[in-house]
Amino acid sequence: MSDLQQIVHALGRRARAAARVLALASSEQKNRALAAIADELLAATDPILAANAADLTAAREGGLSPAMLDRLTLDRVRLTAIAQGVRAVAELPDPVGRNLRDWTHANGLRFAKISVPIGVIGFIYESRPNVTADAAALCLKSGNAVILRGGSEALASNHALAAAVARGLERAGLPGDAAQLVPTADREAVRQLCALDEFVDLLIPRGGRGLIETVVQHARMPVIKHYDGICALYVDAAADLAMAERIALNAKCQRPGVCNAIETLLVHRDVAAEFLPRVARVLRDRGVQLRADPGALTVLGGEQAPGIAAAADADFRTEFLDLILAVKIVDSLDAAVAHIAANGSHHSDTIVTEDATAAEIFLRAVDSAVVYWNASTRFTDGAEFGFGAEIGISTDRLHARGPMALEELTTYKYVARGTGQVR
Repeated sequence: MSDLQQIVHALGRRARAAARVLALASSEQKNRALAAIADELLAATDPILAANAADLTAAREGGLSPAMLDRLTLDRVRLTAIAQGVRAVAELPDPVGRNLRDWTHANGLRFAKISVPIGVIGFIYESRPNVTADAAALCLKSGNAVILRGGSEALASNHALAAAVARGLERAGLPGDAAQLVPTADREAVRQLCALDEFVDLLIPRGGRGLIETVVQHARMPVIKHYDGICALYVDAAADLAMAERIALNAKCQRPGVCNAIETLLVHRDVAAEFLPRVARVLRDRGVQLRADPGALTVLGGEQAPGIAAAADADFRTEFLDLILAVKIVDSLDAAVAHIAANGSHHSDTIVTEDATAAEIFLRAVDSAVVYWNASTRFTDGAEFGFGAEIGISTDRLHARGPMALEELTTYKYVARGTGQVR
């Protein structure tokens, strides 16, 4: 084995041992550990913020975009929110040990379907260091050990956060190895983790398309993908245009560097001449650059208009994570649905319309994890759904889809209790 293989293999071996302990931990033990983790995060505020400052300096020198810098940034307010989020996980119901179904055989043998931890989860993510604490907390509450592999741009921040998490676990009498960080930015570590099926039961990649495709290509265990957030807003012919403007502004500008922000604006031809100039003005005031298809470009006054550029085909398949929005005029609801099917990422899409029939067609026809009628895509979030914290938004169809929270971090087994029955 290479040195890197040995490091990753050791992480897996220790995680498997920790998972056996966590699977038997009581709700009280897990909640005590979560409280201790929150305390340790706050106690380590100064070293965590110093590590984050070093990451930010390197990221600025490397030319990271403002939106991505925002995702990377920690401060005292955000760190306090992270600790509060960990405490909030402790308040959620324990997802382990739920009786999902029970029945009795004709011979008296009693069956039950019981929720159990998945085991060891490999979580591969980019940019946001808060995910380190969030993922550790969710995996702990659901009885899973986790191996965390964050992005290179947040390596120092993640080290400091993971150390605080391990201290909290150990203070509560649970193994610190229940949440381990891959200690290198070497991309080969991702491939080594993908080959660790001896110890890792599930991989969850959360990040850009390149990262996820690498994981899918090399993984020897199941993968739940958290793909791009190429989310679309479709403004129908029967839309309330004031509402559509408000939703577009929120969905694009409130926090452009997140996966549930819209990247595409589709506008029905019948309302394009009225709606596009008015929405362009408010978006331009917020610093948004519009990349328009030929029809929209004409309505908006051409490329000489401020904040307007001609769109390339690739712009409609791009997660900008920035104040950039691809705009297209469509001839019908069917054309909007077809565009989303061909270019979207099956994350979150919304229609604005007063036509209930059109809305129901959209809600049924768009094959995304979350579909909305007259609401912003920014609600695709575990907390907004009432699930508490989430590990991400799954764009897969099996096991977990949409906000992946505590329940989705469990599987089940069947337990049979008999009195000597034989077949």
